[in-house]
Amino acid sequence: MQEQPEPPLVPGLTARVELTVADADTAQAMGSGDVPMLGTPRVLALAEAATVAATAIRMPPGSTTVGVRVELEHRAATPVGRTVIAGARLAKVDGRRLLFEVTVTDGDEIVAEGRVERVLVDRQRFLDRASEVS
Repeated sequence: MQEQPEPPLVPGLTARVELTVADADTAQAMGSGDVPMLGTPRVLALAEAATVAATAIRMPPGSTTVGVRVELEHRAATPVGRTVIAGARLAKVDGRRLLFEVTVTDGDEIVAEGRVERVLVDRQRFLDRASEVS
């Protein structure tokens, strides 16, 4: 009997990405507030980058993922110069839907945590459809 190949995207895939907070990453610079602390939009972008990295080496040829839903609690301020690490773990695969658990930390402190849902799509078909709408 032939062994079935393992699906390319399975729960448990993980990745971490790191960012040293610069002036351009602050709420002030991003227009999401008026404080010179790590802005929530940048926290979200970092968390999403970790989800993309978690699936990058196992991505089927011609495929990509797109974000469709985010639930993120930004719990702590992070000043310029500090380094934060975003970690993502693929928690659930439901057909083309991928649910990630994400955490952003500054040392031992949790800066943000939540969930990011992405959908596996054919990259070219997605771009073609998006072009038709424009």
